[in-house]
Amino acid sequence: MEEDDVTIREQNFHSQVREYIICFLLFAALYIVSYCIITRYKRKTDDQEDEDAIVNRISLYLCTFTLAMSGGAVLLLPFSIISNEILLSFPKNYYIQWLNGSLIHGLWNLVSLFSNLCLFVLMPFAYFFLESEGFAGSKKGIKSRVLETFVMLFLLGLLILGIVWVASALIDNDAASMESLYDLWEFYLPYLYSCISLMGGLLLLMCTPVGLSRMFTVMGQLLVKPTILEDLDEQIYCVTLQEEALQRRLNGSTSHSHFQGSAHRLNKELDIVRDQRNKLERRKKASAWEKNLLYPIVMLILLTGTTISVLLVALNILYLLVDETAMPKGSEDRGLGNTSLSTFGLVQAVVDIILMFYLMVSSVVGFYSLRVFEGLTPRKDDTTMTTIIGCCVSILVLSSALPVMSRTLGITRFDLLGDFGRFNWLGNFYIVLSYNLLFAVVTTLCLVRKFTSAVREELLKALGLDKLQLSNSPTDPESGKLSANGHQKTL
Repeated sequence: MEEDDVTIREQNFHSQVREYIICFLLFAALYIVSYCIITRYKRKTDDQEDEDAIVNRISLYLCTFTLAMSGGAVLLLPFSIISNEILLSFPKNYYIQWLNGSLIHGLWNLVSLFSNLCLFVLMPFAYFFLESEGFAGSKKGIKSRVLETFVMLFLLGLLILGIVWVASALIDNDAASMESLYDLWEFYLPYLYSCISLMGGLLLLMCTPVGLSRMFTVMGQLLVKPTILEDLDEQIYCVTLQEEALQRRLNGSTSHSHFQGSAHRLNKELDIVRDQRNKLERRKKASAWEKNLLYPIVMLILLTGTTISVLLVALNILYLLVDETAMPKGSEDRGLGNTSLSTFGLVQAVVDIILMFYLMVSSVVGFYSLRVFEGLTPRKDDTTMTTIIGCCVSILVLSSALPVMSRTLGITRFDLLGDFGRFNWLGNFYIVLSYNLLFAVVTTLCLVRKFTSAVREELLKALGLDKLQLSNSPTDPESGKLSANGHQKTL
């Protein structure tokens, strides 16, 4: 009997060590990828080892950790779904015994814990540490800046504590809920994270429909558009003449010192014209299959993905009206591989995973397309640490809300695990139904506006009326802006 107990304890010990090793390896891979991404956009500084350099390096490490947690939150549902299907297909395979419910639940709990840590501690610390200079009258140095940062964090914590306490008292003013707010770990932090998750879900609801329609423009800028009713040689000739005229004006203005402001403006115009000429030459040199086959296929894939997403949301609305089990909920069941949550098995699971990644990419594209957040757009080798902190916080909020949004919209039937399934608003039928209706309606309206606008512009261009600016008002930021293919925005 004692030998059996020892054997069970050894198995549990080895299983736990194996889970820790797997979690560490996954986090290490995400951390390396996140570090490469951030260093690609971070503004280059000199190699001088001073106080500011140390502060920047610490903030960089914290931002990398946060971005790695964002990647982990994005991968939670796909990894769980594919693990469930693998265990269903190979239930007795020795080489996948490490893939079990305990590991999946551990990953969900770790991502939830560290997402809270990044959102409420690490990112505020990185921002205040970056902006701190030390208290007046104190000795300058790292210790003084750290002390100021902790004082600012303490004051911020008190402010957030008071705001949430007052908001909870206004919304649910009874003795039980008021007393539960004093329980910091068991109620207050999950309640606060539930509010952040709701705001993240609303942010996704605002960004994703915009991103789904914007994806067509983005891919149109990256790919070469088919040449229909366009004379590229004539466009290149006109742009070349414009470039030569600007170059002559620039040569004439540099000889006079009082024309320095005009020369700076002409330099900017010349760079724009040269960039336009390079893009037109790229379109001309592109192969026939790239222009006539690749572009339509990519656009068809985007249209198919968007249509499937809207149809799944419409079906989920019907399920919500007739079946209460369609409501998103959390699960404490540690069993995995018992039953398939996809009607068509592995194929549908793969489609669900692709749609989740597509929605995440679309939400990021939509986030940076909104005028409110344009200032956070990262630029290669020219992004300040403050902007990087803002980007990491925004992406963390979006990625943490992605599993909840995917389950709420019915993209997948996989129940939320860990703290992700304990959000208070998930049990509210009216909130969930309104969320689905708003997503379907707003996405449809964005796509209709996108396609009708693109078709209208193409017709005006074919008729030679595009120069009259009938399709867009002068205030439209995209009306006079050239795309990466050297022409105005099109489908």
